[in-house]
Amino acid sequence: MSQTQIVFPTVPLPSIKPNAGMICMIVAMLMLPLGDTFIKLLTGSMHPVSVGMWRVLAQALFLVPLAFIMRRRLRGAMFSPVVALSGGLMVISMTSLIFAFQSMPIATAIAIFFVEPLILTLLAGPLLGERAGPRRLIAVGVGLVGALIVIRPGFSSYGWVTVLPLISAFVYALNMIVLKRASRTRSSLTVQCGATIYAMLALLVLVGGMHVAGIENLTPPAGDLRVWGLVLSAGLVAAITFVLIAEAYRSADATALAPFQYLEIVTATAMGFLVFGDLPDTLTWIGISIILGSGIYIFHREGHADTSTAAPRRRRGGR
Repeated sequence: MSQTQIVFPTVPLPSIKPNAGMICMIVAMLMLPLGDTFIKLLTGSMHPVSVGMWRVLAQALFLVPLAFIMRRRLRGAMFSPVVALSGGLMVISMTSLIFAFQSMPIATAIAIFFVEPLILTLLAGPLLGERAGPRRLIAVGVGLVGALIVIRPGFSSYGWVTVLPLISAFVYALNMIVLKRASRTRSSLTVQCGATIYAMLALLVLVGGMHVAGIENLTPPAGDLRVWGLVLSAGLVAAITFVLIAEAYRSADATALAPFQYLEIVTATAMGFLVFGDLPDTLTWIGISIILGSGIYIFHREGHADTSTAAPRRRRGGR
């Protein structure tokens, strides 16, 4: 089937220093668990797939006006196979994690999800041509050890449900590779608007099929302002963080950004305690400290422009 393309004028994208990309990633990772908290609260009122659909609809609600206001920053093809692939991967990763949130604490699910930076570092070589130096690999490995300290009770307590964050992690890593490639000839705003629209259409079809099959709890209660507020808040956080992530991967190597994704556990642990009463124990705090240390080390090394660990830059090009 032919693929319709809407192409905006292609102009050179401004160069951004790696540190700016890492700052975008840090802010995004600290914000993401806020949206996860809203989503976990919504799973008490709606089916997890429906929660994903409404979150993406709310995300589009914020992204579309933003895209119109900032339309001069829309560069490259918004609707193309690579952006459609990103939207499809977004759906799989998001719904897998939402199902996990329904059954386990946010911090535990995200701790399991933290195999993703390691997967991403390994995939960046064959798929992006980015060489991870020994210091980056060691830092990622140390961060993974910290995540494993946090995860320790997960597999025995939740059984097969722990597979869902692992699936989400692998698909998310693939999507980060796709975003990196797509952002070579497109602005981050273009990529995220297109991927969001593709994801929205896919979820609308999926939820529509579920409705025909007689599955209930697919829409928010009409008069429940709390649920609608959670939907809008989740969409707003998603819109902001996804643009930040796309900008980070456009301006810095995937292997350099990987350890900073561990920072998500900080807000996840805080929200889990404040909202759901999940109090971390001593080993969890030790794991979080190790995770933070690995990210700070990478930031320090990049700040000194360590060429021995820098991944080779590739020319902008492609579709």
